[in-house]
Amino acid sequence: MAGAVEEESIFLTELGRRVRHARTLRGLSRKLLSQTSGLSERYIAQLESGQGNVSIILLRRVANAMGVRLDDLIAGESTAPDWPVIRDLLGQASAEQIALAKGILSGQAPARGDAPQPRVAVIGLRGAGKSTLGRRVAERLGWTFVELNAEIERENALSVKEIFAIYGQEGYRRLEQVALRRLTEHPGPLILATSGGIVAEPLTYDLLLQAFFTIWLRARPEEHMQRVREQGDLATTGDHPSAMQELRAVLASREPLYARASSVVDTSDVPVETMVDRLAAAIEARFGALPAMHHA
Repeated sequence: MAGAVEEESIFLTELGRRVRHARTLRGLSRKLLSQTSGLSERYIAQLESGQGNVSIILLRRVANAMGVRLDDLIAGESTAPDWPVIRDLLGQASAEQIALAKGILSGQAPARGDAPQPRVAVIGLRGAGKSTLGRRVAERLGWTFVELNAEIERENALSVKEIFAIYGQEGYRRLEQVALRRLTEHPGPLILATSGGIVAEPLTYDLLLQAFFTIWLRARPEEHMQRVREQGDLATTGDHPSAMQELRAVLASREPLYARASSVVDTSDVPVETMVDRLAAAIEARFGALPAMHHA
């Protein structure tokens, strides 16, 4: 009996860690998760600390509010890091694609190497400068600049705020993946500014990494917060004493994912012109001097 109790305690502790990680990865405060799921902040705090009774129904509400799968929260530690990507891809695959995947996994299919396309995606936390720097570098190089959120709004004739209100986090991420998949067919040259939370969706982020030369715009947490203040976005993030603590937690949870980018450009403590120069240099180091392409 003692062994069973200890095993349950370990499970609840690990479950709480996964819930907390999924929440911070998506930049959700406990208050916002409480409002979205309809559960009290106290219950969520107890869940994250591994205390109290866990109802599968309530846990499902928490998972749905965060736009994650329930099995991701209760999966065992032996789950491979890329399993969420493989699982989601298999769920969308045709019979022929599944047969091909089986062949590759068994070592019976040849590896495929595609020529690099002049498509660049900039990633990073809010306030990293993805839109500002991406647009300026695109203008300098004569490339097309696209903001993923603007594409989502254009394709669905709804603002991002309206999409979240109608479809929730899961619905927005689904539309985000559809828009990104269409952009992977863009012949380039193209610079794409993504949302800060795109790294939290395994399949979408893997698609981005495969189809784009990704650049992480890295900065210190204090700089992120200052830029958000200057942009007037604190109405959504909240300018309260714990805001910086929450930002640090989000950045810490996402850093291993941002680090998977093909290149890193540090934007801390330097003028905007220097940031533009660094981003342009990273792109030119990868693709060289490409002919400018102007689109109406």
